[in-house]
Amino acid sequence: MKKRIDDLAIFGGTPAFVESLHVGYPNLGSREKLLYYINDILDRRWLTNQGVYVQRFEERVADFVGAKYCIATCNATIGLMIAMKALGLMGEAIIPAFTFIATAHALQWQEVTPIFCDIDPRTHNIDPEKVERLITPRTTGIIGVHVWGRACKVEALTQIARRYNLKLMFDAAHAFGCSYQGRMIGNFGDCEVFSFHATKFVNTSEGGAIVTNDGELARRARLMKNFGFADFDRVDVVGINGKMSELSAAIGLANLESLKDFVNINYRNYGYYQKYLRDIDGIELVLFEDCQVHNYQYIVIKVDENVTSLSRDQLQKILWKEKVLARRYFYPGCHRMEPYRTRFPDAGVELRETEKLAKSVLCLPTGPAVGEVQVNLICQIIRVSVENGVGVKRRMDMAAEGESYVKEAAR
Repeated sequence: MKKRIDDLAIFGGTPAFVESLHVGYPNLGSREKLLYYINDILDRRWLTNQGVYVQRFEERVADFVGAKYCIATCNATIGLMIAMKALGLMGEAIIPAFTFIATAHALQWQEVTPIFCDIDPRTHNIDPEKVERLITPRTTGIIGVHVWGRACKVEALTQIARRYNLKLMFDAAHAFGCSYQGRMIGNFGDCEVFSFHATKFVNTSEGGAIVTNDGELARRARLMKNFGFADFDRVDVVGINGKMSELSAAIGLANLESLKDFVNINYRNYGYYQKYLRDIDGIELVLFEDCQVHNYQYIVIKVDENVTSLSRDQLQKILWKEKVLARRYFYPGCHRMEPYRTRFPDAGVELRETEKLAKSVLCLPTGPAVGEVQVNLICQIIRVSVENGVGVKRRMDMAAEGESYVKEAAR
């Protein structure tokens, strides 16, 4: 139990947890089913190159989201790169600055300049009104990101893309199993890219997928992920090695069979966080619309330092000492990472909402490793810290000054 300041581990109390609680702790489906699949793969002696398990995985994903085509890749970053190349992106492409750095790097790797756009503070997604202001003669595409699995303003972005004859794709790394206005994400824009990284609620250990309803785009992407080979000895396009392995596909298939269980657990934990974070001034839990389908993969809070007296970073330090490894997403924003920080030194001036959010957001643990007991204890830590915010901040600041003095004296 955490009831007083002195109970907090950062001030000498016993850590709340013996084992660390992670954001994105890997989900695992039936081990028995997975081992059966692995043994079958070993018996077949077909480990890669579009074997039966990759084909099955692609079919299952396409069927689940209701898209015509799925092209499985070794990871989502390569999936983004292949999709961008298959779309013919050049010059500049507009993306949100509030996204994982892979969205920007996938463009820059192909010498397409990412142009950073601010976000809508209500949705945390790219703001269509601000997108239009960034379009230049060099712009060839727009890339929306469905942050937290909450869909972008698809219609507005689609209208802009059509008006200016631009390609539109979505980084849907957070959004597998989510919907928008009755349609599953995976059916919007020219294509969408899912992540099946180990931290995602459905994972293939490492993996990703391009989904689209455009047959020609799917054909090009499938060629590109296999060096451009159209036949055993015929190469039609410039390609790379972006193939998913059979073993990764087997993990994905086993996890897809447990998808409903994973979502139910996430939804249960989401409810617990709603219950135990209620009425903590200065802490806002990001909510999901009941009218949409969600995977509830992310438990996200916003910390209002003006109310809590504690900064988001101070609260994170408190939680880490308790072995609650809360994460700052997507701090400090792509525009403040290299090479973009050097290339666009004044970008922050036009990205005010991005900068505010990047300084206030904290993601908390969920998934099968977390239940009501764990959520209650995590929220106790937050409550004690915030309700005693002035005193906690003072002690943390004094400790930081002491550490700084000791380091300076040791020089």
